[in-house]
Amino acid sequence: MRRSHTSETNPGPSHVRNIELKARLTDLDAAREIAARLATKRLEVEHQIDTYFAAAHGRLKLRQTNGLSNTLIAYTRPDDAAAKPSDYHLVHVAHPETLKQALAAALGVTGVVDKRREIFLVENVRIHLDDVAGLGPFLEFEAVLSPGITESQGYAQLATLQESFGIDSAALCTGSYRDLLLRAARSG
Repeated sequence: MRRSHTSETNPGPSHVRNIELKARLTDLDAAREIAARLATKRLEVEHQIDTYFAAAHGRLKLRQTNGLSNTLIAYTRPDDAAAKPSDYHLVHVAHPETLKQALAAALGVTGVVDKRREIFLVENVRIHLDDVAGLGPFLEFEAVLSPGITESQGYAQLATLQESFGIDSAALCTGSYRDLLLRAARSG
């Protein structure tokens, strides 16, 4: 039996660990200038719709990007404001609407997040400048770990970026965008 090893049929490891940090932004343009100056690469701007489902452990969401790419993401991450580890599994999805209907029927939808995401890379760190519908602008750092990048290096990278962007600890966020939207709805 012949097997294909293209990226479409063999997308790589499904489990990954990042070190992540999320903060509210007061000046998206200033953050964009800093990101552009530091970046080793800039990716396309993405429109992402994340549909969250009830999960017994961690979080489960279906991400639809630009209407073209669809990924089921299961992840666990502490709800700390400081930099924290995030363990996640990625499953590429060919039929997102069918999967969304099945998961909604079985688990229930707990929220939908609509965002515009600008992505900059600084080596293994992804800088996300997000404009989240109903919440406003945010900044996320994700240091992708690998055999060549340890957790301690990931934490150090994020600390350096936090300083470069002048992010005050009061701006740091806990939880996911879905959690922030739910809190805003309860208090609003």
